[in-house]
Amino acid sequence: MSHDHGAAHGHVHGALGAGARYRGRLQVAFVVIAAFFVLQLAVALVTGSLALLSDAGHMLTDTVGLGLALAAITVAARAGRDRGRTYGLYRLEVLAALANAFLLIAVALYVLVEAILRIGDDVDVPGAPVLVMGVVGLLVNLGVLLLLREGSRDSMNVRGAYLEVLGDALGSVGVIVAAVVLLTLSWEPIDSVVGVAIGVFMVPRALRLARDALRVLSEIAPAHVDVDALTADLGAIPGVVDVHDVHVWTLTSGMDVATGHLVVAGETLHHPVLDAARTLLGARYGIEHATLQVEPEDHTGCEDVTW
Repeated sequence: MSHDHGAAHGHVHGALGAGARYRGRLQVAFVVIAAFFVLQLAVALVTGSLALLSDAGHMLTDTVGLGLALAAITVAARAGRDRGRTYGLYRLEVLAALANAFLLIAVALYVLVEAILRIGDDVDVPGAPVLVMGVVGLLVNLGVLLLLREGSRDSMNVRGAYLEVLGDALGSVGVIVAAVVLLTLSWEPIDSVVGVAIGVFMVPRALRLARDALRVLSEIAPAHVDVDALTADLGAIPGVVDVHDVHVWTLTSGMDVATGHLVVAGETLHHPVLDAARTLLGARYGIEHATLQVEPEDHTGCEDVTW
Protein backbone atom coordinates (compact mmCIF):
# COMPACT_ATOMS: atom_id res chain seq x y z
CA MET A 1 0.00 0.00 0.00
CA SER A 2 1.42 3.42 -0.94
CA HIS A 3 0.72 6.89 0.34
CA ASP A 4 1.37 10.31 -1.15
CA HIS A 5 1.55 13.09 1.42
CA GLY A 6 1.18 16.05 -0.91
CA ALA A 7 2.58 17.67 -4.02
CA ALA A 8 6.24 18.59 -4.27
CA HIS A 9 5.50 22.07 -3.00
CA GLY A 10 2.32 21.22 -1.14
CA HIS A 11 3.04 20.60 2.53
CA VAL A 12 0.48 22.58 4.49
CA HIS A 13 2.43 22.63 7.73
CA GLY A 14 4.87 25.51 7.68
CA ALA A 15 3.29 27.27 4.72
CA LEU A 16 1.63 30.65 5.03
CA GLY A 17 -1.96 31.40 4.13
CA ALA A 18 -2.65 33.79 1.29
CA GLY A 19 -3.31 36.64 3.70
CA ALA A 20 0.22 36.53 5.14
CA ARG A 21 1.68 37.91 1.92
CA TYR A 22 -0.21 41.14 2.49
CA ARG A 23 0.62 41.67 6.16
CA GLY A 24 2.57 44.88 5.50
CA ARG A 25 -0.28 46.43 3.55
CA LEU A 26 -2.75 45.44 6.25
CA GLN A 27 -0.57 47.13 8.88
CA VAL A 28 -0.48 50.41 6.94
CA ALA A 29 -4.22 50.24 6.34
CA PHE A 30 -4.88 49.56 10.02
CA VAL A 31 -2.91 52.64 11.20
CA VAL A 32 -4.55 54.95 8.64
CA ILE A 33 -8.09 53.74 9.29
CA ALA A 34 -7.71 53.79 13.09
CA ALA A 35 -6.40 57.36 13.08
CA PHE A 36 -9.20 58.59 10.86
CA PHE A 37 -11.85 56.79 12.93
CA VAL A 38 -10.84 58.76 16.05
CA LEU A 39 -11.04 62.03 14.13
CA GLN A 40 -14.35 61.17 12.47
CA LEU A 41 -15.97 60.07 15.72
CA ALA A 42 -14.96 63.32 17.43
CA VAL A 43 -16.44 65.44 14.62
CA ALA A 44 -19.61 63.32 14.53
CA LEU A 45 -20.20 63.83 18.26
CA VAL A 46 -19.56 67.56 18.01
CA THR A 47 -21.85 68.11 14.98
CA GLY A 48 -24.54 65.59 15.95
CA SER A 49 -24.53 64.11 12.43
CA LEU A 50 -26.03 60.62 12.36
CA ALA A 51 -24.72 60.05 8.83
CA LEU A 52 -21.22 60.89 10.02
CA LEU A 53 -21.67 58.83 13.19
CA SER A 54 -22.87 55.80 11.22
CA ASP A 55 -19.92 56.15 8.90
CA ALA A 56 -17.66 56.36 11.95
CA GLY A 57 -19.28 53.16 13.23
CA HIS A 58 -18.46 51.51 9.94
CA MET A 59 -14.93 52.87 10.22
CA LEU A 60 -14.72 51.25 13.66
CA THR A 61 -15.57 47.88 12.13
CA ASP A 62 -12.83 48.53 9.57
CA THR A 63 -10.36 49.15 12.38
CA VAL A 64 -11.39 46.10 14.38
CA GLY A 65 -11.61 43.97 11.25
CA LEU A 66 -8.13 44.94 10.10
CA GLY A 67 -6.82 44.29 13.60
CA LEU A 68 -8.43 40.83 13.64
CA ALA A 69 -7.03 40.08 10.20
CA LEU A 70 -3.52 41.03 11.28
CA ALA A 71 -3.80 39.04 14.51
CA ALA A 72 -5.08 35.96 12.68
CA ILE A 73 -2.27 36.07 10.12
CA THR A 74 0.40 36.60 12.79
CA VAL A 75 -0.85 33.83 15.08
CA ALA A 76 -1.35 31.41 12.19
CA ALA A 77 2.22 31.98 10.99
CA ARG A 78 3.73 31.47 14.45
CA ALA A 79 1.66 28.36 15.11
CA GLY A 80 3.51 26.60 12.30
CA ARG A 81 6.36 25.92 14.76
CA ASP A 82 4.10 23.75 16.97
CA ARG A 83 4.12 20.21 15.59
CA GLY A 84 1.03 19.37 17.61
CA ARG A 85 -0.98 21.65 15.34
CA THR A 86 -0.59 19.60 12.19
CA TYR A 87 -2.59 22.12 10.16
CA GLY A 88 -1.25 25.15 12.04
CA LEU A 89 -3.84 27.79 12.92
CA TYR A 90 -4.75 28.83 9.41
CA ARG A 91 -8.46 28.61 10.22
CA LEU A 92 -8.03 31.72 12.39
CA GLU A 93 -8.11 33.75 9.18
CA VAL A 94 -11.54 32.34 8.41
CA LEU A 95 -12.75 32.89 11.99
CA ALA A 96 -11.59 36.51 11.76
CA ALA A 97 -13.57 36.95 8.54
CA LEU A 98 -16.67 35.50 10.25
CA ALA A 99 -16.20 37.82 13.24
CA ASN A 100 -15.92 40.76 10.85
CA ALA A 101 -19.21 39.78 9.23
CA PHE A 102 -21.04 39.58 12.56
CA LEU A 103 -19.56 42.93 13.61
CA LEU A 104 -20.75 44.53 10.39
CA ILE A 105 -24.27 43.19 10.91
CA ALA A 106 -24.38 44.42 14.53
CA VAL A 107 -23.25 47.94 13.57
CA ALA A 108 -25.69 48.03 10.65
CA LEU A 109 -28.61 47.12 12.91
CA TYR A 110 -27.59 49.75 15.47
CA VAL A 111 -27.38 52.43 12.78
CA LEU A 112 -30.75 51.46 11.35
CA VAL A 113 -32.47 51.66 14.74
CA GLU A 114 -30.87 55.00 15.64
CA ALA A 115 -31.65 56.47 12.23
CA ILE A 116 -35.30 55.42 12.39
CA LEU A 117 -35.67 56.85 15.91
CA ARG A 118 -34.28 60.18 14.74
CA ILE A 119 -36.48 60.58 11.68
CA GLY A 120 -38.79 63.52 12.33
CA ASP A 121 -36.61 65.04 15.06
CA ASP A 122 -35.54 68.65 14.60
CA VAL A 123 -31.75 68.25 14.61
CA ASP A 124 -29.51 71.11 13.49
CA VAL A 125 -26.54 69.52 11.71
CA PRO A 126 -23.87 71.85 10.29
CA GLY A 127 -23.09 70.90 6.70
CA ALA A 128 -19.56 72.30 6.30
CA PRO A 129 -17.66 70.06 8.78
CA VAL A 130 -19.69 67.05 7.62
CA LEU A 131 -18.67 67.78 4.03
CA VAL A 132 -14.99 68.10 4.94
CA MET A 133 -15.01 64.80 6.84
CA GLY A 134 -16.88 63.09 4.03
CA VAL A 135 -14.32 64.15 1.43
CA VAL A 136 -11.34 63.26 3.62
CA GLY A 137 -12.94 59.92 4.52
CA LEU A 138 -13.48 59.08 0.86
CA LEU A 139 -9.84 59.82 0.05
CA VAL A 140 -8.63 57.72 2.98
CA ASN A 141 -10.82 54.79 1.99
CA LEU A 142 -9.80 54.93 -1.67
CA GLY A 143 -6.15 54.84 -0.64
CA VAL A 144 -6.71 51.81 1.60
CA LEU A 145 -8.73 50.05 -1.13
CA LEU A 146 -5.76 50.35 -3.47
CA LEU A 147 -3.55 48.78 -0.79
CA LEU A 148 -5.88 45.82 -0.26
CA ARG A 149 -7.27 45.24 -3.78
CA GLU A 150 -4.73 42.62 -4.83
CA GLY A 151 -4.93 40.69 -1.55
CA SER A 152 -8.73 40.63 -1.66
CA ARG A 153 -8.55 38.24 -4.65
CA ASP A 154 -6.38 35.71 -2.80
CA SER A 155 -7.39 35.82 0.86
CA MET A 156 -10.84 35.58 2.47
CA ASN A 157 -9.41 37.40 5.46
CA VAL A 158 -8.12 40.30 3.37
CA ARG A 159 -11.35 40.25 1.34
CA GLY A 160 -13.33 40.77 4.53
CA ALA A 161 -11.27 43.86 5.34
CA TYR A 162 -11.52 45.03 1.73
CA LEU A 163 -15.32 44.76 1.71
CA GLU A 164 -15.55 46.73 4.93
CA VAL A 165 -13.41 49.53 3.53
CA LEU A 166 -15.37 49.47 0.25
CA GLY A 167 -18.60 49.84 2.16
CA ASP A 168 -17.12 52.68 4.15
CA ALA A 169 -15.98 54.42 0.96
CA LEU A 170 -19.57 54.35 -0.30
CA GLY A 171 -20.64 55.52 3.14
CA SER A 172 -18.34 58.51 2.73
CA VAL A 173 -20.07 59.28 -0.57
CA GLY A 174 -23.36 59.24 1.31
CA VAL A 175 -21.95 61.62 3.91
CA ILE A 176 -20.87 63.99 1.13
CA VAL A 177 -24.34 63.88 -0.42
CA ALA A 178 -25.95 64.59 2.96
CA ALA A 179 -23.59 67.53 3.56
CA VAL A 180 -24.31 69.03 0.12
CA VAL A 181 -28.08 68.79 0.72
CA LEU A 182 -27.68 70.35 4.17
CA LEU A 183 -25.65 73.24 2.75
CA THR A 184 -27.84 73.91 -0.29
CA LEU A 185 -31.37 72.95 0.78
CA SER A 186 -31.14 72.90 4.59
CA TRP A 187 -33.20 69.70 4.56
CA GLU A 188 -32.33 68.14 7.93
CA PRO A 189 -33.95 64.69 7.41
CA ILE A 190 -31.28 63.87 4.81
CA ASP A 191 -28.87 63.11 7.63
CA SER A 192 -31.07 60.29 8.97
CA VAL A 193 -31.94 59.06 5.47
CA VAL A 194 -28.26 58.66 4.62
CA GLY A 195 -27.69 56.90 7.93
CA VAL A 196 -30.37 54.34 7.01
CA ALA A 197 -28.91 53.91 3.51
CA ILE A 198 -25.45 53.17 4.92
CA GLY A 199 -26.89 50.58 7.28
CA VAL A 200 -28.90 48.87 4.53
CA PHE A 201 -25.84 48.74 2.29
CA MET A 202 -23.74 46.99 4.95
CA VAL A 203 -26.06 44.02 5.62
CA PRO A 204 -26.02 41.96 2.36
CA ARG A 205 -22.23 42.24 2.04
CA ALA A 206 -21.78 41.06 5.60
CA LEU A 207 -24.12 38.13 4.99
CA ARG A 208 -22.14 37.04 1.92
CA LEU A 209 -18.89 37.18 3.85
CA ALA A 210 -20.44 35.13 6.69
CA ARG A 211 -21.72 32.57 4.17
CA ASP A 212 -18.26 32.14 2.62
CA ALA A 213 -16.61 31.77 6.03
CA LEU A 214 -19.20 29.23 7.23
CA ARG A 215 -18.69 27.24 4.03
CA VAL A 216 -15.00 26.84 4.89
CA LEU A 217 -15.67 26.08 8.57
CA SER A 218 -18.23 23.45 7.55
CA GLU A 219 -15.56 21.83 5.34
CA ILE A 220 -17.77 22.00 2.27
CA ALA A 221 -15.91 21.47 -1.00
CA PRO A 222 -14.68 24.72 -2.60
CA ALA A 223 -17.25 26.25 -4.94
CA HIS A 224 -14.90 25.90 -7.93
CA VAL A 225 -14.36 22.15 -7.41
CA ASP A 226 -16.86 19.64 -8.85
CA VAL A 227 -16.22 16.62 -6.61
CA ASP A 228 -18.00 14.19 -8.97
CA ALA A 229 -15.89 15.38 -11.91
CA LEU A 230 -12.72 15.19 -9.81
CA THR A 231 -13.55 11.63 -8.76
CA ALA A 232 -14.23 10.65 -12.37
CA ASP A 233 -10.94 12.18 -13.52
CA LEU A 234 -9.02 10.23 -10.90
CA GLY A 235 -10.84 7.08 -11.99
CA ALA A 236 -9.75 7.66 -15.59
CA ILE A 237 -6.04 7.44 -14.71
CA PRO A 238 -4.53 4.34 -16.36
CA GLY A 239 -4.51 1.42 -13.94
CA VAL A 240 -7.14 2.86 -11.57
CA VAL A 241 -10.26 0.69 -11.32
CA ASP A 242 -12.07 2.45 -8.48
CA VAL A 243 -11.97 5.67 -6.44
CA HIS A 244 -13.58 6.10 -3.04
CA ASP A 245 -13.40 8.11 0.21
CA VAL A 246 -12.78 11.34 -1.70
CA HIS A 247 -12.84 14.47 0.45
CA VAL A 248 -12.10 18.03 -0.65
CA TRP A 249 -12.14 21.08 1.61
CA THR A 250 -10.54 24.46 2.15
CA LEU A 251 -8.14 24.98 5.02
CA THR A 252 -7.93 28.74 4.54
CA SER A 253 -7.91 31.12 1.58
CA GLY A 254 -5.80 29.76 -1.25
CA MET A 255 -5.17 26.41 0.50
CA ASP A 256 -7.47 23.64 -0.79
CA VAL A 257 -6.87 20.10 0.45
CA ALA A 258 -7.96 16.67 -0.79
CA THR A 259 -7.80 13.04 0.32
CA GLY A 260 -8.85 9.88 -1.48
CA HIS A 261 -8.33 6.17 -2.03
CA LEU A 262 -7.32 4.89 -5.47
CA VAL A 263 -7.85 1.19 -6.20
CA VAL A 264 -5.49 -0.15 -8.88
CA ALA A 265 -5.58 -3.33 -10.91
CA GLY A 266 -3.23 -6.28 -10.70
CA GLU A 267 0.43 -5.45 -11.16
CA THR A 268 -0.10 -1.70 -11.72
CA LEU A 269 2.87 0.31 -10.44
CA HIS A 270 1.81 2.70 -7.70
CA HIS A 271 4.29 5.52 -8.26
CA PRO A 272 3.09 6.46 -11.78
CA VAL A 273 -0.50 6.47 -10.50
CA LEU A 274 0.42 8.79 -7.62
CA ASP A 275 2.33 11.12 -9.92
CA ALA A 276 -0.54 11.27 -12.41
CA ALA A 277 -3.11 11.91 -9.67
CA ARG A 278 -0.99 14.60 -8.08
CA THR A 279 -0.45 16.36 -11.41
CA LEU A 280 -4.16 16.12 -12.23
CA LEU A 281 -5.28 17.64 -8.92
CA GLY A 282 -2.79 20.50 -9.12
CA ALA A 283 -3.20 21.42 -12.80
CA ARG A 284 -6.95 20.94 -13.21
CA TYR A 285 -8.32 21.74 -9.75
CA GLY A 286 -5.66 23.90 -8.12
CA ILE A 287 -5.20 21.43 -5.25
CA GLU A 288 -1.53 21.39 -4.34
CA HIS A 289 -1.87 19.36 -1.14
CA ALA A 290 -3.34 15.87 -1.45
CA THR A 291 -3.07 12.74 0.62
CA LEU A 292 -3.77 9.74 -1.61
CA GLN A 293 -3.90 6.10 -0.60
CA VAL A 294 -3.27 3.58 -3.36
CA GLU A 295 -4.79 0.15 -2.75
CA PRO A 296 -4.42 -3.13 -4.66
CA GLU A 297 -7.65 -4.47 -6.11
CA ASP A 298 -7.84 -7.32 -3.60
CA HIS A 299 -7.42 -5.02 -0.58
CA THR A 300 -10.25 -5.11 1.99
CA GLY A 301 -11.11 -3.19 5.14
CA CYS A 302 -12.07 0.30 3.94
CA GLU A 303 -15.74 -0.65 3.92
CA ASP A 304 -15.51 -1.22 7.68
CA VAL A 305 -15.36 2.55 8.29
CA THR A 306 -18.83 3.64 9.38
CA TRP A 307 -18.58 7.38 8.67
